[in-house]
Amino acid sequence: MRESEFLQTLHFNSLRLDDGSVVNMSVPIVLAIDDEQKRRIGESTRVALVDSDDNVVAILNDIEIYKHPKEERIARTWGTTAPGLPYVDQAITYAGNWLIGGDLEVLEPIKYHDGLDRFRLSPAQLRDEFSKRNADAVFAFQLRNPVHNGHALLMTDTRRRLLEMGYQNPILLLHPLGGYTKADDVPLSWRMKQHEKVLEDGVLDPETTVVSIFPSPMHYAGPTEVQWHAKARINAGANFYIVGRDPAGMGHPVEKRDLYDADHGKKVLSMAPGLERLNILPFKVAAYDKTQGKMAFFDPSRAKDFLFISGTKMRTLARSKENPPDGFMCPGGWKVLVEYYDSLTPADNGKVPVPA
Repeated sequence: MRESEFLQTLHFNSLRLDDGSVVNMSVPIVLAIDDEQKRRIGESTRVALVDSDDNVVAILNDIEIYKHPKEERIARTWGTTAPGLPYVDQAITYAGNWLIGGDLEVLEPIKYHDGLDRFRLSPAQLRDEFSKRNADAVFAFQLRNPVHNGHALLMTDTRRRLLEMGYQNPILLLHPLGGYTKADDVPLSWRMKQHEKVLEDGVLDPETTVVSIFPSPMHYAGPTEVQWHAKARINAGANFYIVGRDPAGMGHPVEKRDLYDADHGKKVLSMAPGLERLNILPFKVAAYDKTQGKMAFFDPSRAKDFLFISGTKMRTLARSKENPPDGFMCPGGWKVLVEYYDSLTPADNGKVPVPA
């Protein structure tokens, strides 16, 4: 982003395009450089962008270099400058004090060569795929966790609701986040193995599901970030978006409370300028119904019949190689999760293997 785009994003959560129209844009997409890089660029008007192996992947033309106002960026994006915000610590605090923007000329699609590139479909490729499948509705579900049967219930129930509304062929976009996540989140490669098992085991129907990696990093910036998540799915061809409690939220890094109000994400999405084309589907709470032995929608009138299995509880069970209650997650998917946590167990030499 150039400085004008950066400031519009920070202060208006939107961008005014050349034709005068306004699009939602709540999270800045910027590239930081340090003093030495700025000196090397000098009076140049274009720079090459390289991958981790120094291969040129893009050219930034007609460049503009401007100050990186870190405190302002953090305050406007997260609503706090409290220490301990994961993405801030990862990508902003120690980043360069300058930002460089310009006209981006991409030379070839970015490849990670990690065995997952077949899942990295661009928005245009996703729209083509939905067209090939004759989708008349596309509903998107973002997640950064393994899929359990509660998630699957939400997705299959959404498809049922869309069919009842008169749509003939609703297609699910299962769009796991593929960029930076917190250290205690399951890595992308293992999540993708787990998602494949969910489809193999028939928990989700491969005929009506498209799995693609959403390459964005996770900011954990609550209602601000969830607008970016929604806008990106519009670009990918979705017209329905499933939103849960406290989307993109996290616990306060200093105080013992949530950083954001749990309902503000879906409220903001329902009002956000530029997102009018997207129908927001608040999802119902699913929990393990002990009387049925499966995940079901929570019924407050018989609350004692339900068991809430938190992410922490799920991780504890997987680490200890214990099975969750039957019907919580498909066996193939659970096996992948157990294998991941088993891979973190120190070997005889005391070293923890690097996850594949």
